[in-house]
Amino acid sequence: MKNKYSDLIDQTFHFPTEEFKTTEEGELLYRDIPLMDLAKKYGTPFRFSYLPKISENIQKVKFWFADAFAEHNYNGSYNYCYCTKSSHYKYVIEEGLKNDIHLETSSAFDLDLIKKLHSEGLLGLDRFIVCNGFKTDLYIDKIIELIEMGFDNLHVVLDNTREFHLLKGRTEKKIKLGIRIAAEEEPKFEFYTSRLGIGYRYIVPFYEDLIKNEPNMELKMLHFFINTGIRDTAYYWNELRKCLNVYAKLKAVCDTIDSLNIGGGFPIKRNLNFNYDYAYMIKEIVGQIKQECGDKNVKEPHLFTEFGSYTVGESGGTVYKILHQKRQNDRERWNMIDGSFMTTLPDAWAISERFILLPLNKWNESYERVLLGGLTCDSDDYYNSEQHVNAIYLPTVYDDDEVPLYIGFFNTGAYQESLSGQGGIKHCLIPSPKKILLYKDADGNIVDELFAEEQNVESMMKILGY
Repeated sequence: MKNKYSDLIDQTFHFPTEEFKTTEEGELLYRDIPLMDLAKKYGTPFRFSYLPKISENIQKVKFWFADAFAEHNYNGSYNYCYCTKSSHYKYVIEEGLKNDIHLETSSAFDLDLIKKLHSEGLLGLDRFIVCNGFKTDLYIDKIIELIEMGFDNLHVVLDNTREFHLLKGRTEKKIKLGIRIAAEEEPKFEFYTSRLGIGYRYIVPFYEDLIKNEPNMELKMLHFFINTGIRDTAYYWNELRKCLNVYAKLKAVCDTIDSLNIGGGFPIKRNLNFNYDYAYMIKEIVGQIKQECGDKNVKEPHLFTEFGSYTVGESGGTVYKILHQKRQNDRERWNMIDGSFMTTLPDAWAISERFILLPLNKWNESYERVLLGGLTCDSDDYYNSEQHVNAIYLPTVYDDDEVPLYIGFFNTGAYQESLSGQGGIKHCLIPSPKKILLYKDADGNIVDELFAEEQNVESMMKILGY
């Protein structure tokens, strides 16, 4: 009878995968890294970042765009931007910059990161800095500061007309502008139009009435963002065509505009059956832009993308230990983790996001259906299903187990730390977990390094004023 956990996975997925395989002893290897060794060495819970995955994903997209440009004889250039909001950690951005990428920012303090990276020689003045988001007065101040420093490729993407007036007269240097389109949302959304950006019909009048008459302001970019990301749907292609119509109208009255920013990211793997044809989508996007511009007798624009989750999401993971199993009734078995979903995987709680979930050990043992509970006293601190099925199956937990069950959530590298924070105060004073970096040395060997210890009580008491 095939009743081992490994049998269940074999029957459900194509396994092993590029990232995962198991040992004969029934322990999980992540990119040939024995995660149980890390759990024993550092203790749980811990987060990890596998830095080579960041470069790997960037290089894939660069190759796909180059291939699409060649196939369609596309005459513009391609620029890969990383959205810093997905993960602001220096090791993430530094790894990304090794691949000749550019950066997209969202707030005032983001620009302090830009200055710091530049002062350390990691970010040249020639890099594109795309300043997105709603602009506060402080954000505008820091934008002007960077322009004065010589960041000549900084593009201020205007979210509203007020931001134009805040920039006006602030510097004698040339200010390169973009305009963000307020795209229509999918019908299932609670509102019709994105709160971000300027409506389609107002963009050309905005340029002609205000921007055109400012001698040191230059419109360079149209920014197109779809909240649901780049997906092969009628909704996405319809919004892209509407964007290209606006671009053509702008180009007819504005010689300086030459770039289209395709905001909205690529999806990442949320289960082992994930299937998305990135190369196909890129070729379709490039092909449609080429065709639309040809039909309208407009030179095709330089293309920018802003990939945050795609860049960093698949580099991260979070590991817990099962402390105890509570059997509340005849059917529900609660495996209690030594952490909290609300405080370490906030998307699982807030928007019901699902991640790849696999045990680190006991693959050769029987399995059972369980629920996972966090340490807080909040009834919402739980995880109860996988993306592919409305249930969780894990190796069976016994009260007298000598070795506890360890579990890992994978591809958690985007937003989870930004939303939950490193340190600080969290629900029920659950501490931030340890953080481990995984990278390759000069000889290609994997090195594990402790980036941050688990948060201690002294730091919490200080924040709370005790």
